[in-house]
Amino acid sequence: MDLQLAGRKALVTGGTKGIGAAVVDLLAAEGARVAFCARSEDEVLARVNALGEKGYDVAGRALDVADAAALTEWVRDEGELGIDIVVANVSALAIGAGEENWRSSFEVDLMHTVRMVEAAMPYLEASDAASVVAVSSVSGREIDFADGSYGVMKAAIVHYVSGLAFDLAAKGIRANVVSPGNVYFPGGVWANVEQGNPELFATAMGLNPTGRMGTPEETAYAVAMLASPLASRISGTNLVVDGALTRGVQL
Repeated sequence: MDLQLAGRKALVTGGTKGIGAAVVDLLAAEGARVAFCARSEDEVLARVNALGEKGYDVAGRALDVADAAALTEWVRDEGELGIDIVVANVSALAIGAGEENWRSSFEVDLMHTVRMVEAAMPYLEASDAASVVAVSSVSGREIDFADGSYGVMKAAIVHYVSGLAFDLAAKGIRANVVSPGNVYFPGGVWANVEQGNPELFATAMGLNPTGRMGTPEETAYAVAMLASPLASRISGTNLVVDGALTRGVQL
């Protein structure tokens, strides 16, 4: 199926690893021009070069999304070429007690999403198929081991994006959330847990009725599908991508 993303211009935060990297790959493969950011300049440059060799139209910048000025400057610079799709993906992954985790989760998970959308708004308003997709988590949907700052801010993202969908509907701008369950990839959180806390890993794995954790590519498909103009009637949804991990009923 053609997702009708060719020629569209997308911004993705956290585009060098995991879900963000898979989103960049898929959007670029579908013909979109993708600009992404991440903190490591070396990793950004390596990704730009690797994807450029495949013939993909990509650009990258090294920045910390918690730096409001740097994030806004990047969005506005990319806006010179137009913006159709915004994917707010980065998380501080701040799990556990302590004020520092609360501050980090607030600034990185929630406020980077808010600031990115606000900076992109003039360009989204000029698009004929504007879409905002924020990556939350099933931890924002139900109580689990990440029920502190991480879960709270992920729930706040869902509420924020639901409000955006309603407020921006008249302007033709859609806004949705993708909430993945456990996502496993080399160097990722669950790969590290597997090595450092095998008991927690075994418990988490046992909760997955599919017998496995998800892949970044599976979550990326959900993001790309919602970003596609074909999803023109889908706005304000929280798309759970967890292989039936969570048991809550969405009404």
